[in-house]
Amino acid sequence: MSHRPIFVVQLHDARRLHYDVRLEVDGVLKSWAVPRGPSLDPVVKRLAVFTTDHDLEYASYEGVHADSKYGSGAVIVWDAGVYTNLTPGSAAEAIEHGHLKVRLHGVKLVGAWAFTRTGADWLLVKVRDEDADPSRDLTVTEPRSVLSGLTIEEMAASGG
Repeated sequence: MSHRPIFVVQLHDARRLHYDVRLEVDGVLKSWAVPRGPSLDPVVKRLAVFTTDHDLEYASYEGVHADSKYGSGAVIVWDAGVYTNLTPGSAAEAIEHGHLKVRLHGVKLVGAWAFTRTGADWLLVKVRDEDADPSRDLTVTEPRSVLSGLTIEEMAASGG
């Protein structure tokens, strides 16, 4: 059986609340900060800022950072699962070329999304497929961690 790479979406209340979308690629988590979170609407283009790679162990991290190398503030695992690279070649090559299309198999996020580099930044867009649903906003209706069941506010209040 072949290895299925993981993905994780962590909600992080740092300087600004944002979603960190992370994909396992070549033994690390390639990461994009998505200020407004993933959308299920294919016409919505979400800014995705490519950030530093994270260690794979970070995929299950929840807590409150106090001035860590990954930024301070509360963190929850908003969604997690495995993904399939839909782009020809490897995911690393696709990122290098500025366009990666993946199918997520998560608790909340299911279906295909595309990451496209536009100059210095990237866009995250839901692909038109059977899982697209413009009427649903999971960032509003599904605020809890898939690991602890806590909201970002509850995690911050707990002190991690």
